[in-house]
Amino acid sequence: MNDENPRQIAARILRQRETLGEFTENLLETALARTRLSPADRGLCQEIVYGVVRWQAALDWLIARKTPGREQKPALQNLLRLGLYQIFWLDRIPPHAAVHETVELTKHLGYLSHAGFINAILRGYLREFDLTKNLLVGIKNLQPAVGFSQPEWLVEKWLKQFGDEPARQLLESNNTPPKTFARVNTLKTDAAKLVERWREENVEYDFFRRDWTGENLVFELKAHSPLASLGSFRDGWFYIQDPSTLFAVTELDPQPGETILDLCAAPGGKTTFIAQLMQNQGRILATDISEDRLKLIRENFKRLDVTIAEVGLNKYDFGGEVGRPQNVQFDRILIDAPCSNTGVMRRRVDLRWRITPEEITRLRQTQLDLLTLATTKLKSGGVLIYSTCSLEPEENTEVVKQFLSANPNFKLESERQLLPFTDQVDGAYVARLEKIN
Repeated sequence: MNDENPRQIAARILRQRETLGEFTENLLETALARTRLSPADRGLCQEIVYGVVRWQAALDWLIARKTPGREQKPALQNLLRLGLYQIFWLDRIPPHAAVHETVELTKHLGYLSHAGFINAILRGYLREFDLTKNLLVGIKNLQPAVGFSQPEWLVEKWLKQFGDEPARQLLESNNTPPKTFARVNTLKTDAAKLVERWREENVEYDFFRRDWTGENLVFELKAHSPLASLGSFRDGWFYIQDPSTLFAVTELDPQPGETILDLCAAPGGKTTFIAQLMQNQGRILATDISEDRLKLIRENFKRLDVTIAEVGLNKYDFGGEVGRPQNVQFDRILIDAPCSNTGVMRRRVDLRWRITPEEITRLRQTQLDLLTLATTKLKSGGVLIYSTCSLEPEENTEVVKQFLSANPNFKLESERQLLPFTDQVDGAYVARLEKIN
């Protein structure tokens, strides 16, 4: 396994994705941890794996054009996807080299008798390179679900929800590799000291600002060594976090000395930012549904020097109570609710092929249950933040409306939807509610 090249590892991951049902990101992380690939080869492997998964529908459309009525073996389908992705989407690989490497990979994997077939399909597309490039542009207009490689039901939903041009911008955004953002951890340092250390560590960065972040809180990381190799990361001077996730916490507006409940807190990004705004003064209870998730929270508390937070199991899914202690009333509560994650599709490459309309409906009840649970834990006059990373009204505005109709002792103070194609961050919805008696 240690001697495998990037394409061999990519082919294995793509096959495991289908046979094991694991998330692609997890399979890739495990595979790369066992190799001695150079940084460039690691990047190539990741690009091929993520690219093939993202563009699967368009790749399969290309394959079907050359093999009408013939269903390929899964391994051969993946090899054709892998080769076509390199030819038409990966500019760093010369097309002829992509064909050669894919054919050699076919032989290496034990499909010698099929190498000629793979070669014929890929070389046929080489001869039609410019024509195919034009077809791939045109299919986005004729069949956007195929052209943008996203579920047809979701594409149709977004076209109705946002309109033609914004929906297309969203589809394009979902196929764009996400940027990496870092939040300064002011419990340990400040922006000036952090960027000075980054210069010593050869971290390339850019300043980033939105109306909810202010200045010198968030930076876009342009280039850096693996995070684990950076002393500034190991020492907890920053936390990797999309700026959209900070909006819910700024709307929560936690104050030093208060008592805060963060439901569904793993892996702890929002919780640690709450502690940062509270200057480690007060009390935070961070809950989630499993010990594994609580372990992630504890690890981040330790690295970022959060001293005012404790963790507890959240039993909402069994109709029970929030972990411990049972009798505490909180000044503010943050619910970062489980959702369809449609606002972060560019970060979760498998999501587009896993999400279903039924999932959105099912999650809505969980979201309402969490809101109802929070009503018993919040002080009169307290603030309740409901947040998702979904773009769907069924999980956002409609949930809040249903909650308010059943709880007249709450009022809506504000709500806002962040959109990837307008705000240039992940999608997020945040509603600020107040308990009036």
